[in-house]
Amino acid sequence: MEYFIGLMSGTSMDGIDAAVCAFDDSLPEPRFQGVQAHAAGHYPAPLRERLLTLQRTVPQLSLRELAELDRDVARAFADAAGAALAAAGLPPGAIRAVGSHGQTVFHDPAGTCGSIQLGNPSLVAQRLGITTVADFRRADVAAGGQGAPLVPAFHHALFARADRPRVALNLGGIANITLLPGADASDVSGFDTGPANGLMDEWAERQLGRAYDEDGRFAASGRLHPELLEALLGDPYFAAPPPKSTGRGDFHLDWLRHRYPGLDGLAPADVQRTLCELTARTVADAIRRHGPRTQEVLACGGGTRNPLLMERLRALLAPMALGTTAGAGLDPQHVEAAAFAWLAMRTMRGLPGNLPAVTGAERPVILGGIYRA
Repeated sequence: MEYFIGLMSGTSMDGIDAAVCAFDDSLPEPRFQGVQAHAAGHYPAPLRERLLTLQRTVPQLSLRELAELDRDVARAFADAAGAALAAAGLPPGAIRAVGSHGQTVFHDPAGTCGSIQLGNPSLVAQRLGITTVADFRRADVAAGGQGAPLVPAFHHALFARADRPRVALNLGGIANITLLPGADASDVSGFDTGPANGLMDEWAERQLGRAYDEDGRFAASGRLHPELLEALLGDPYFAAPPPKSTGRGDFHLDWLRHRYPGLDGLAPADVQRTLCELTARTVADAIRRHGPRTQEVLACGGGTRNPLLMERLRALLAPMALGTTAGAGLDPQHVEAAAFAWLAMRTMRGLPGNLPAVTGAERPVILGGIYRA
């Protein structure tokens, strides 16, 4: 048995997930055996705000400030990994490698061929005393891909069934889907559908002074605004064909005001309710358009904790069944961290980690760089 730690903080930046994962010794590809321990880390409030600012605006920062952010994110990631390691009761020497996604602060594969994640992997490796795999996205971008989404390969390994067409749905800061029509990896496809928690969180923080809309109560107190919804659905991204990926640099409050200049004249709760509907509609439309044979949708990510969002998805997707990945054996809050443990395992074994049909890359490539402790 081999152990890897996966580290992930998504575009919502609501926490750092660390998962200690076990893999068997199957050849040529070890099989995922489950999460042995999990820990949730958090950015200090000033650091989180600085990182969010990088996503929301065109940043003006010095090289010193960039280096400081790179260092501070790495420290936070290493602390989360250390907590997971302690929870597992394992020494550092028992871990083959850490897969550290880092914190995405820039993603523009089409315009600049770039995707930047902060979190100095050499510092993570040295603080933990464990070899660290990081910088997963740029190899795919260099091969002509979007560099995202990368988790569909893991979704296929865990959730694909020959007799039951499925979709794996991640409701993070951005929503993305993996279409799993059968057991054959060549049939897998996936892409980012648009905003999820990130845009709702930003509006809730502006209106309530809290980082997110707990249990979707703010949205549930409002009414759907049809004109606002139609204006937002008119963004060209939603109709664009895959492969495609996006981020909070595309969907933020300035985007919201650009699409609907009369925003400030609406009741804040009505806006939140409409943003929730936007996520549900764009996800459901994407699944119906690209996976019409789907029988079951397995959701994961922070959005599964929003009862209103899940209720709307269930209504819009019917008669497809909507559940969470817990029904398939993996806690919905652990999926993305476990995916980067799985990707680190593949890198250390010299196996490709991307799916060209998903990212648009010219070929399968080994992802990430290896940083020795």
